[in-house]
Amino acid sequence: MELIAYFWEQEDADTVAARLEGTVRRERFHGEDDDEDHPWVVVLRDVDRAALDALLAEYDGWLEVDEPVVVAPPPLPSGPKRFKK
Repeated sequence: MELIAYFWEQEDADTVAARLEGTVRRERFHGEDDDEDHPWVVVLRDVDRAALDALLAEYDGWLEVDEPVVVAPPPLPSGPKRFKK
């Protein structure tokens, strides 16, 4: 499973990536134009979640889980419905 951790400071992202063997990149928020406001992203694979949570708390980061949400469609009606009698 791939986890994406966000940090505001590059040094924090580099430190977490070095400790957990992740890769660092810069990512934009939707609609952001200013390059200085983009967070630093650490992409992690198969990481100890407890260690990651401790580092997120220490370096003021947050986590985004890259998992699709599967929602079952509503059931189809068994026959036509009447609106008027």
